[in-house]
Amino acid sequence: MVSENNRSLKPRLYTPSFVLISTANLFNVSSFGFFYLFPLFIKSCNGSESDIGIIMGAAAFSSVFFRPWISEMVDKVGRKKSYTLGCLITTVIPITYLVLKGDISDIYIPLIVTRLIYGIGLAICFTAVFTYVADIVPKERLNEGIGMFGATGLLGLAIGPVIGELLIKRYGFDAFFVASTIIAGIGLFIELFLPESYVNKKGSESVPFASLLRIKRILMISFLSFCFGVVIAATGNFVSPFAKEKGLRFISFYYICYSGAAILTRLFGGRLADRFGEEKIIPYGLMLGASGLIVLSFLKNEFILSTAGILSGCGHGFLFPCLNSLMIRGQPGEIRGKLTGLFTGSIDAGVFAGSIILGYIGDWFGLQALFLFSSFSLIPWIFLFL
Repeated sequence: MVSENNRSLKPRLYTPSFVLISTANLFNVSSFGFFYLFPLFIKSCNGSESDIGIIMGAAAFSSVFFRPWISEMVDKVGRKKSYTLGCLITTVIPITYLVLKGDISDIYIPLIVTRLIYGIGLAICFTAVFTYVADIVPKERLNEGIGMFGATGLLGLAIGPVIGELLIKRYGFDAFFVASTIIAGIGLFIELFLPESYVNKKGSESVPFASLLRIKRILMISFLSFCFGVVIAATGNFVSPFAKEKGLRFISFYYICYSGAAILTRLFGGRLADRFGEEKIIPYGLMLGASGLIVLSFLKNEFILSTAGILSGCGHGFLFPCLNSLMIRGQPGEIRGKLTGLFTGSIDAGVFAGSIILGYIGDWFGLQALFLFSSFSLIPWIFLFL
């Protein structure tokens, strides 16, 4: 009888708002997942590895550059209104690629511009949506809530590349871009029905974005998130050209294994982190993430590709919600948008720097060296946390 009462008093996580925002996120991230295969479009236009790094990194650059203003907007204007604007941008941009055809030298600047705008849309989406979720989940189930919400994004990252690859092979890149816009548009429509999660009180004091970095704990989490972003740049930008170089037929199998492993990890990892603390779980996420990159550097067949995807996915499944929760736990609502922006912005900064640096490493030393190098961005943190 006592256990039944305890269960009934457990804070409710899966509210209608949680389900609605998760569904919208699924569609929006599925559209974003298409662009894991965007390097193939760049290659089809005679682009090199360094071209891939620069063009793909442009979105991360604008995402980082505009993050302070975006974070301020999320705290002042509201999470839901900001998310609507971000979804609108990510819906419109993919279809603009229909007019960008020809050699890479002819469309280089337009590609950079569209990627810069897309990066702003992504920054608004991710900052607003994770802040929204942090507002509505019970604090006792913060890791579980962020983890389970994030699982819909990971599912989208698996679905997007699969649909995108099938469309490219059967109908070409035009169908690829149209489908990306349609899927993002569905997410935009769904989120219109969300209520606002936080209303800023008039006259409340605004905390400068940069001042938060003076707090030692926040600075450390931000730097680790930056290193995590370098890893995401490696897996997001260079797996598809590496697999194609090795003659593997179904590249999206990596992302299926990656997302599947990350989702399963979040089913259990979130509760573990809420019970034992994020600091106890993070080292295991770092070990798994680094192992996945090392295995990927020895890519020869689909078995190695899937093993690397499983290891990296488990690492992602532990790291993202733990770092996010560690950043915002116990913080007031009026600065939660800035903290979420700092967390996601640090990851984007790592994606930007990683895209550029790893692109040149791939050109100079090959893609195998690229993945080995990217694993070193996580390894020192393992010993620090242990």
